[in-house]
Amino acid sequence: MAGSEPPYRRIAGEIRRRIALGELRPGDPVPSARRITREHGVAIATATKVLALLRDEGLVLTRPGAGTVVAPPRPAAPRPRRGPAGTEPELSRERLVRTAIALADVGGLAAVSMRQLAADLDIATMSLYRHVRGRDDLVLAMADTALADAPLPAVPPAGWRARLEVLARAQWAAYRRHRWLPHVISMSRPQPLPHGMAHTEWALRATAGLGLDNPMRWQAAVTLMAYVRGIATSLEAQAHAEQDTGLTDEQWVETQDAMFRRMMAGGRYPTMATLDETVDLDLDSVFEFGLHRLLDGYAALIDGGHRPG
Repeated sequence: MAGSEPPYRRIAGEIRRRIALGELRPGDPVPSARRITREHGVAIATATKVLALLRDEGLVLTRPGAGTVVAPPRPAAPRPRRGPAGTEPELSRERLVRTAIALADVGGLAAVSMRQLAADLDIATMSLYRHVRGRDDLVLAMADTALADAPLPAVPPAGWRARLEVLARAQWAAYRRHRWLPHVISMSRPQPLPHGMAHTEWALRATAGLGLDNPMRWQAAVTLMAYVRGIATSLEAQAHAEQDTGLTDEQWVETQDAMFRRMMAGGRYPTMATLDETVDLDLDSVFEFGLHRLLDGYAALIDGGHRPG
């Protein structure tokens, strides 16, 4: 229709609204050009214009290894107050941990060293040890703070399934924002992380009164969290691959398309060749599919009246 809003502006408006409502938070990935193309039925050039417009408005940015994400708020954090001339700026454990998280979010855990932290904070390295016992203590504090940034609701939703789903999505969001985090969390050696323990407490409460014995409730809680962490361990490798090649997963698949077509045409993989090649198999879709199937299995266990032994 003449005079109607261009498609790229309409689509950008929808994403802008999601950001304004908090559905997409700072650091969250925004729909890729390929996803916009698929969901809105527009050309790749139109999808590219959507992201370019949002980038020009300062709403999104391209982060190496993460693709296009929601930009942080514009106001810069206030600079630390300094003491009298010749003394170091004030330092708190919170500021130390947040600075370390920022380093890890960009360069992974390998980028977090006491020397680098001291340089970024403009203090002597030994001053850090007034707040943490060492790097291992710091990394645990980083993990607990990262989990605290994905809080669970004060009032749980109704039903065990909804409660476990809320927990899984909160953890996935935390791993999405901090790709180093799943490599810190251990499923076999429990760590003294208050916010991590709160997640376990939430999972155990979700299955109360359902007829499951205590060992089964522990298994259900740990299996769910292990599933989310397991998928999330691929996030950092995905980011490194993108940094090394300069290509997103979608772009890389496109470069390999001709080779895969030749392999499929040889008749060695007939089942793969007949399946819909447009299926979305990014990590988010794999997470969603697996989460629902896992909870379906829990439902069968609960509804089937599991008996111990």
